[in-house]
Amino acid sequence: MTEPDTVAGLTAALRDGAYLADRGLATALLVGLRLHRPVLLEGEVGVGKTEVAKTLATVLGRRLIRLQCYEGIDTAQALYEWDYARQLLRIRALQDHQAESGEVVEQLFGPEFLVERPLLAAVRAGAGAVLLVDEIDRADDEFEAFLLELLSDFQVTVPEIGTIVAPSPPLVVLTSNRTRELHDALKRRCLYHWLGYPGADREVEIVLVREPGVEETLARQVVAAVRRLRELDLAKPPGVAETIDWARMLRFLGERTLDERSAGDTLGAVVKDRDDLDVVREHLAELASGG
Repeated sequence: MTEPDTVAGLTAALRDGAYLADRGLATALLVGLRLHRPVLLEGEVGVGKTEVAKTLATVLGRRLIRLQCYEGIDTAQALYEWDYARQLLRIRALQDHQAESGEVVEQLFGPEFLVERPLLAAVRAGAGAVLLVDEIDRADDEFEAFLLELLSDFQVTVPEIGTIVAPSPPLVVLTSNRTRELHDALKRRCLYHWLGYPGADREVEIVLVREPGVEETLARQVVAAVRRLRELDLAKPPGVAETIDWARMLRFLGERTLDERSAGDTLGAVVKDRDDLDVVREHLAELASGG
C-alpha cells in the first residue's frame, strides 16, 4: 500500500488495522517513519505499546522483526551467530582436500554460515521492515549502548565478511515498561511518546473496535469495572489488554451484562495476581454495580 503522509492518514490506516491511536501517537509514528527516527514508547503494561508496532507492520505491508529484550541479552543473541554445526561438517569435508589457509577461511566463514538474529535481519531488510525492540528496559546498560550505536548508522561489521549497510533504515519502535530508567543518550536519539490509560469513552471504543461482537452496554460495564480496579491497591492493575480480554471472555460465555456472578466467574481474564484476587473479590458487588 501507499504509505500515509499525513497524521490523519496514518490514524485511519491504524484504525483499519483495529488499532486506535491518538493524535500524539500518530504524529510521533509519522515523523519517525518519514524522518527515519526511532520511536520510544513508554507506559503501563497492557496499554498497546507492542501492538502498535505489530499493527504498523501489517498496515504498511512491512515485515515485523521483533527483538524481545531480557536480562542478560547480549549482542550475539541480538545480532548474529555462526552456524557452528554446519561449519564442522564443512571442516570434515575439507579434511581430504589440500587448500590454502585463506581459502579455508572463505569456505568456513561465508554468508551461508551466518545466522541472522533480529538486528542483522532488520539492517538487511531496511525500509521493508518494522523493527520492534520490546521491553528495552529489561536489557542492561552495555546492550543499551550497543543498540544506540546501531541506531545511529544502521550498519553491522562482520569481521569475516565485511560491513553490511541498510539500504534505507527500517522503522524502529522501542517499548519500555520503566522497570529501570533508560539513559538520556538513547532517549535523545528517539522520538518519545507516553502511552497512558485512555479515557472511559476511548477505552469503550477500543473494545468495540477490537471485539466487534461485544455489545456497547457490556463494553461500558466492563470498562467501568476495570477503571474501578485501577483505583484499588493492586500489585498488577489491569491494562487495556485485560479490558479487551474480559469483554471477549464474557461474550464467549454468552453474557449480556456484567453482574456479580459473571464478574466472579471471569476474574481470571483481568486479575493476574493471587493477592489481587482477594482484594478484588471484596469489591465484586461494587464492580458489578458500576460504583
